[in-house]
Amino acid sequence: MISIQTEDFDPAAEYQRLRDSGAGTGAIATFTGLVRDSGDLSDVQGLYLEHYPGMTEQVIEGLVAEASSRWDVRQARVIHRVGRLALQDQIVFVGVCSAHRSDAFAACQFLMDALKTSAPFWKKEITASGEHWVEQKDSDVARSDAWQ
Repeated sequence: MISIQTEDFDPAAEYQRLRDSGAGTGAIATFTGLVRDSGDLSDVQGLYLEHYPGMTEQVIEGLVAEASSRWDVRQARVIHRVGRLALQDQIVFVGVCSAHRSDAFAACQFLMDALKTSAPFWKKEITASGEHWVEQKDSDVARSDAWQ
């Protein structure tokens, strides 16, 4: 259940889809990322995201498969938006349901950390003074590497 889309999403509806996944579900962990007004630059007014169609979905499917091999993942949902986004717009949703909270928390955090470093997305910050492509951060690599 992976979607790359320009349209916004409804976190409550996505939660409900995970909740409806079956009687064995005892925990659901979700994460929703928003556009904030600071990043590499301090006066961010929005973002522009691009992806590699087909490859991006394939990479994320691999990440979900890896999460499912490490933890009891009953179902996972990943939505990532692309295109132009304004401040406070929702960028990403990751939801995981499991029998137990520890697996749901760990798999959700793993997927978000891995998305930041493995999935082929390119992010441009838009400011009043211009635009600039964001490079991968050492802190994101360190968080992802910690799962190895």
